[in-house]
Amino acid sequence: MSPAPSRLAALAATAGAFVAAGVTAKVVDTRRREHRREQRGEEVPFGSVHSPVRTVVASDGVALNVEVDEADAAHADSAAPTVVFVHGWVCTLDTWHYQRLALRGLVRMVFYDQRSHGGSGRSTRQGSSFGQLADDLRTVLDEVVPEGPVVLVGHSMGGITVQQLAAESPELFGDRVVGAVLLSTSDNRLVRQSPALRRVLPFLRAGAPLLDWGRTFNSYSVIRRWAVGPDAPRKYADMSDEMILRAQTHVLLDFYPAFVDLDVRSGAEGLGRVPVVVACGDHDLLTPIKHARRLARTIEDARLVTLGGAGHMVPFEENVAVTRIIEDLLDRIGHPVREGDR
Repeated sequence: MSPAPSRLAALAATAGAFVAAGVTAKVVDTRRREHRREQRGEEVPFGSVHSPVRTVVASDGVALNVEVDEADAAHADSAAPTVVFVHGWVCTLDTWHYQRLALRGLVRMVFYDQRSHGGSGRSTRQGSSFGQLADDLRTVLDEVVPEGPVVLVGHSMGGITVQQLAAESPELFGDRVVGAVLLSTSDNRLVRQSPALRRVLPFLRAGAPLLDWGRTFNSYSVIRRWAVGPDAPRKYADMSDEMILRAQTHVLLDFYPAFVDLDVRSGAEGLGRVPVVVACGDHDLLTPIKHARRLARTIEDARLVTLGGAGHMVPFEENVAVTRIIEDLLDRIGHPVREGDR
């Protein structure tokens, strides 16, 4: 039996009301986000610090978005390390906004978007693995830093990428790679296995466009809770929210199995050949500080830095401290970047 015309009209009206409510909520949420952006009062707007793009093609054909900031003439030195920055899951190379501003011109720096992130090309699900991310990093090094020493700086998934590279290519460490900074990261046992989630992943992937739309609603409060420390200035939560919302839902879904199976402990041997600093906020809910402590114990002679009160996004929250960690490491390996350190 077909629904009565009156019932059809009621259903249509209800559906229309839901759509209208969703559109209204979307508009309100967008306005709130714009207002928060205006309130940040940035001297240099977040997301505006860039260099000409260079495309590096990964071994499986994915185009990687790469940018290089050259040292100025006063600091140009063929013996000085190039600092290569590797961002985390659902982030972009804008993770390094503050470090880039602070160190620009003082040292050669390389930034790139990991596959499926930012301006880089989309990976297959099979290519969304730490092994492939490490291969991408090595390709970037081969193409953009073919000669000279390198210091690697990785945040979260970027730190895992560095560890995976050390596991697969330990010969690079102590030769090409002369130091590393691992921020808010882990080497194993980070995400528990969830058979139920594994089963529903195909359905979530099918609904990814809808999830992309839904994730924008009240995303700020989620990021405020999980990405930064409880006392972090509002602007850092807002910057994190702005950046993370750029990532499509498929990035979350495609990389999730890699985190469940995470085990890069074998990278400790290679990393132990060079100076390493492990740093983490003591209010990090995503990669709790116990992971940093374990990592620092595992890597020979690694230094542990605890960032009091900080959450996961330490490149924002503790940007001065993170920059100083990088500067101190460069000083430690004999290449100070500040006049006062020379």
